[in-house]
Amino acid sequence: MAENVLYYGDNLEILRRYIKDETIDLIYLDPPFKSNQDYNVLFKEQNGSCSAAQIKAFEDTWQWDQGSAEAYEEVVENGPDKVSKVMQALRTFLGENDMMAYLSMMAPRLLELSRVLKSSGSIYLHCDQTASAHLRLLMDAVFGTNNFRNEIVWHYRRWTAAAKKFQRLHDTILFYTKTNKYVFNQLLIPYTKGSVKRKKQGILHRFKRGEEPVLVSNKELQADGVPENDVWNIPFVAPSAKERLGYPTQKPEALLERIIKASSNKRDTVLDPFCGCGTTIAVAQKLKRQWIGIDITCLATALIKHRLQYAFGRKTRKTYRVIGEPVSLTDAETLAKENWHQFECWALGLVGARPVEKKKGADKGIDGRLYFHDEPDKKRKTKQIILSVKSGEKVGVSQLRDLRGVVDREDAEIGVLISMAKPTSAMRKEAASGGFYKSPWGKHPRLQLLTVEELLGGKGIDYPSSEGVNVTFKKAPKAKGKEIEHPELNYSEE
Repeated sequence: MAENVLYYGDNLEILRRYIKDETIDLIYLDPPFKSNQDYNVLFKEQNGSCSAAQIKAFEDTWQWDQGSAEAYEEVVENGPDKVSKVMQALRTFLGENDMMAYLSMMAPRLLELSRVLKSSGSIYLHCDQTASAHLRLLMDAVFGTNNFRNEIVWHYRRWTAAAKKFQRLHDTILFYTKTNKYVFNQLLIPYTKGSVKRKKQGILHRFKRGEEPVLVSNKELQADGVPENDVWNIPFVAPSAKERLGYPTQKPEALLERIIKASSNKRDTVLDPFCGCGTTIAVAQKLKRQWIGIDITCLATALIKHRLQYAFGRKTRKTYRVIGEPVSLTDAETLAKENWHQFECWALGLVGARPVEKKKGADKGIDGRLYFHDEPDKKRKTKQIILSVKSGEKVGVSQLRDLRGVVDREDAEIGVLISMAKPTSAMRKEAASGGFYKSPWGKHPRLQLLTVEELLGGKGIDYPSSEGVNVTFKKAPKAKGKEIEHPELNYSEE
């Protein structure tokens, strides 16, 4: 049986290095794009000129530069003939801009996903109006026009800013298969009580008031519902929803449940190469599928680990492996040299903290925060731990004094300095002079020193850490074995 694996790293490299040919039953991917701001840059040429098309931009990684140019050349020169021709045609049409960069980076990834997909497998590519037309052409080239199954419209409601156009309230999901022999479990939309009553009588069937009724025989109404269609009315994950984890591109679990149920069976393997906050993984775990998740940020892997632990219990950690994150001091030093920001996120994740959003002039001296509650009453105060991360070979008393000043300024309960190097005796003396924070669980040093080596060895922050105290990561609803509810499936048939 396959095992559950969470990979940290570039999905193209992970796919090529770790995932074998035809081992995946179902792929869902939602390539990253900016969901919090609008930029008119995707069709912006390098000379600054813009076309008439004003559309949303993807993440900063999708920029036409040397990397995307090399990716384009590799696909054109070494890729399948159809893919090469489509990419050449798209470049002729689009030019050298960020949209072309996005397609150049996606093409080799889609080819790798086709390689790892079983002959009975399916792939669902989630996109918005920005690039759906271009991705459709690329998917046709990679998987074949004959293997296109559906263009699914995910319709949702949310408040959007007024603009001189119709509100955009849907995303597109492109559904392709590897061959014409693929797994598909027909999903049914349950009948309402009114329809069930008429079903027993075998007389009328209509969907909405005012529509012409249809005479239906008993034989036609034997099924438990109407076959699912390609317009899915599933609520957006609202900011106030219990499911919301604070991840900008988070998708509802109901959406992923529908996809996983339709195109896989129990014990099948589901892959999400852009797994973000882990919705695909959480739903696959709940539906008893094996899973593989890949993400290039340590923040995402930390969030997923917390999500699985809270939803399924601490024992879940033994059911999967994490590959790509540092497991030794040497690994940590390498990550710090290659990508300081990812090292910082990784180190904070080891103690259950989240990195702060770095804004100029704000949160000076703060790399991460950890929030906790340790009071029994309902109006209990949310308390915080301030964290500072240092990766240099030398750390001294001055850094600790700076942290002490930030803790006082922020009215925080505890301050923690995480360092690669071992603290000096002077630093330990300074930390000891900081006194203690008192909680129902005892006394906790207000200034604490932790090395990366100690964190890898299992040591953590000394603070009230009983079950449910840490509230840094918003908790997803606990999995209780029930299927995710779909109230929107009950069509009005009165």
